[in-house]
Amino acid sequence: MKYSEWKSGEVFVGDVPIGGNNPIRIQSMTDTDSMDTAATVKQCISIIKAGADYVRITAQSKNVAKNLALICSNLRKKEYSTPIIADVHFNPDIAEIAAGNVDKIRINPGNFAGKEKIKQRLLPLLDICRHNGTALRIGVNHGSLSNHIMMRYGDTPEGMVESALEFLRICKNEGFFNVVVSLKSSNTREMVKANRLLVRTMQQEKMNYPLHLGVTEAGDGEDGRIKSALGIGTLLNEGIGDTIRVSLTEDPEKEIPVAIKIAKNFSTRKHPVSEQKRLFFSLIQKMSGTLFNNVGNIGGNSVPVVISSLPVNKYSVENRPDYLFIDKEPEIENYSFDTKLIVPYALWVKLQNNHNNLFPLLTTNEFLTSGKKNKDLNFVKIEHDTDPDSIIPAAKGRNIVYILELQPLREPSCFYEFLKYYHKHNSLNPLIIRKTYNEKNHESFLIKMSGELGLPFLEKVCNGIWLINKKNKTHEKTLSASFGLLQAGRVRISKTEFISCPSCGRTLFDLQKTTAQVKKATGHLKGLKIAIMGCIVNGPGEMADADYGYVGATKGKITLYKNKIVVRKNIPSEDSVNELIKLIKENGDWRNL
Repeated sequence: MKYSEWKSGEVFVGDVPIGGNNPIRIQSMTDTDSMDTAATVKQCISIIKAGADYVRITAQSKNVAKNLALICSNLRKKEYSTPIIADVHFNPDIAEIAAGNVDKIRINPGNFAGKEKIKQRLLPLLDICRHNGTALRIGVNHGSLSNHIMMRYGDTPEGMVESALEFLRICKNEGFFNVVVSLKSSNTREMVKANRLLVRTMQQEKMNYPLHLGVTEAGDGEDGRIKSALGIGTLLNEGIGDTIRVSLTEDPEKEIPVAIKIAKNFSTRKHPVSEQKRLFFSLIQKMSGTLFNNVGNIGGNSVPVVISSLPVNKYSVENRPDYLFIDKEPEIENYSFDTKLIVPYALWVKLQNNHNNLFPLLTTNEFLTSGKKNKDLNFVKIEHDTDPDSIIPAAKGRNIVYILELQPLREPSCFYEFLKYYHKHNSLNPLIIRKTYNEKNHESFLIKMSGELGLPFLEKVCNGIWLINKKNKTHEKTLSASFGLLQAGRVRISKTEFISCPSCGRTLFDLQKTTAQVKKATGHLKGLKIAIMGCIVNGPGEMADADYGYVGATKGKITLYKNKIVVRKNIPSEDSVNELIKLIKENGDWRNL
């Protein structure tokens, strides 16, 4: 049974259907006070104008649930028919009120009801939804699984799937099919695994509910875009996903263009998953976790390396490449002898006796026909005309690292054909991806490369990356993106990782301002994970693997965590960043710039 052959059913959210053959639907969420009708309506309109198919509004109280009727009425009077979704946590009574006032209601199984009361609390909501034509989203968050799920499964993909299925089985038995489901995490690896497992399990249980995709707490800027495109793009590429939300710590309107680009680049609606692409995904997963040979600290248990061919001499500490490619002899003298350089084979032959830090890049023909090789490390370029059956056996067990020159993963023929023979010959030589882009727009570059190249790193079948963007004159950005992709895939940590949520009506402080302050103060603490969460709904859970947590407690008050433990409560917002720094220093994790 192949999840890449799975097709979701169609569900109507207002007059905008989701799933089936419909396009990928885009949505975002307001961050205004949901009781401020004018402000919320205004922001809904901004989100709609940015290109959203749906708008979600938090409903944290019964009064807000009632006020959603007024918000929707005002939008309709202004001739905006975009469906409105209510986001509800903890209180089923709020969900029941909201379900009569909006087009779709989202509930979180982790905090909706205890195990013994799930059916008792869900059935009245299904009746209201059925009566009003309201769609329902069963929205599981990795960070807020219920106690009984945690006790049995822990915070695992299996636990996330079972959390959703407890509710989906009731919906199916009650004949209620106007349902969408989502499994979200701030960890891209867990998010991808959970959604794949959900689709396979739904196939087994004869369900085909549409999927909403998202990487929660993705953060802002470059990191937020890379994480979102990596997680969402990987799944869309495999034919999984019907609607998406990009969760950025930025204004909601800024999420929409990013989501549109992800959907445009990776949706399989117009380009169904081909047989070759299915084989490619299957092979990648079959190779998942392969322990490669260690060649020159590449492969084995080493983190993936970064290669650069950028004409820059100085790099920041976190963005220093492991190898530089130089193809002109005069430029070699610009680099110190502790810099590892990759050079064309002919240049290496000429200069090998003068430089100990030079390593050759050979064509496959040069590798097969030339006698001289570096005794420690050689790179061999694999292109579309490479004969895998000749090169792989000859390189097996030797100090060879393959550079795979990729075509777009929509047509993964070169990559797939080589990996097929690589697997056939049981090769363990390290693999490095090299991909050239021509993107003037840096955001477009980030999205394309993350969605296209993320899969091999999520599955741990690649040992390095070599990115080139010919039209980006800010070369440091391309290098930063290389490290960003590896960090987002959780295979190499090169800087502080910030887990920060998008604002919503529940947020208890200025999230964008605070995130910027925390980043400025702690951005040099390589390897630390710091969570900045607007409220306690998902905060303590989604920051479960963070070293430190900064969570909104009440209006203007912050709670600080060390790992999962509360260490300081009710700190005034104006003092909280300094208190966070003190906490990090007390635990010995601080270092000066």
